[in-house]
Amino acid sequence: MPQPNLPTSYPSRLVGRYALVTGASQGIGRAVAIRLAEEGATVAINYFDHAGRAEETLALARTASSDRGHGRLDHIVVKADVSNERDIAAMFETILARWKRLDCLVNNAGFQQESPSEALDVETYRRIIDVNLNGAVLCAQKALAHFVARGGGGSIINCSSVHQIIPKPGYLAYSISKGGMANLTRTLALEFASRGIRVNAVGPGAIDTPINAAWTGDPEKRGVVTSHIPMGRVGTPEEIAAVFAFLASDDASYITGQTLYACGGLTLFPEFRENWAS
Repeated sequence: MPQPNLPTSYPSRLVGRYALVTGASQGIGRAVAIRLAEEGATVAINYFDHAGRAEETLALARTASSDRGHGRLDHIVVKADVSNERDIAAMFETILARWKRLDCLVNNAGFQQESPSEALDVETYRRIIDVNLNGAVLCAQKALAHFVARGGGGSIINCSSVHQIIPKPGYLAYSISKGGMANLTRTLALEFASRGIRVNAVGPGAIDTPINAAWTGDPEKRGVVTSHIPMGRVGTPEEIAAVFAFLASDDASYITGQTLYACGGLTLFPEFRENWAS
């Protein structure tokens, strides 16, 4: 099975910038926080529970900054439930009181739970929508208010999914949340483009993260998953983080309103690899 050929050194495209990554205690969020720190950004690591994991991310971000020659940047950990408007307000107050500015928001916090749609618990449905979609809306609102007030633009990057466009039976709330994120991204991008604020999304496919623990550690189930991926392997959090870093940087200065799918080809309708339809 082919393995990713990841670089051992990174550009320093984000020196002097400040970024907030929600849900950064593990998985893709952790990898994004570390990658942004490697490229010179000062990072706020948001978490809701698992404070110890958030502190691990903080330590890794500090090491990444130091090892890449950026010194000891003022990375911080901030606890907040992104589904709670008061928590979000307090989080932004804490960050802006300390740093005085924010340049990039990464809306990464999210979770999924399997359930037959006809038996989906309403409270579970609401919780998933509140965290995955409404949380992104509320955080974006705070970031946009800051960007507009200080001038000079800014960047918002939403962590979506291939299930933004690919249905996921049994995961109705999750699919709805990611479909909504598509329009959130495009609408905000259009509304704020003239003020130098870019809004984009990343759509990961099957990635080796804790959210996918039901199959990542089981060789048989993992084999079933990879059989549907044209590139023949599961992605890594670091590969997804690289896309976020690109979109946060000036290398993506003319990109807004887009979802970049990092999915090993899952969005290419892999069942059509064989010509069964003609």
